[in-house]
Amino acid sequence: MTSPAALPVPGEPAPDFVLTDARGMRRALSDYRGGAVILYFYPAAFTPGCTTEACDFRENLASLQGAGYTVLGVSPDPVARLSEFAETERLSFPLLSDEGARVAKAWGAWGQKTRDGQISEGLLRTTAVIDADGVLQSLEYRVDPNGHVARLRDALGI
Repeated sequence: MTSPAALPVPGEPAPDFVLTDARGMRRALSDYRGGAVILYFYPAAFTPGCTTEACDFRENLASLQGAGYTVLGVSPDPVARLSEFAETERLSFPLLSDEGARVAKAWGAWGQKTRDGQISEGLLRTTAVIDADGVLQSLEYRVDPNGHVARLRDALGI
């Protein structure tokens, strides 16, 4: 994981980045200034937890957008895989490719994890909420994908 001193901190400006989305368009986090953003990092398209979380965001997208939030998903998957995932699951919000996990590492969303007793390094499911001025409002690591969007909506008062 990135050094704790370098991690984003709620109350400070969210670190900007530029990534390519599932349609091949370059997108910067700063492009969304003027509106609030829910930025979520997920390990891999088409895996059970990631599909559950993405579809949960899809099903709640209208209420999140109605409250002024744009949803952005980030994973280390290549653009082609994200495109296939978006099409298969009918995801209408941007999915951003972070091959090499440069952005995930900068945000502290990369580190040691344990699955089925095996320790490995990889993406840690992480969610950030950024306000319209680009200030990080909250940052949650090791998110449980089951019921995540409902918990997030409760926390945001939506």
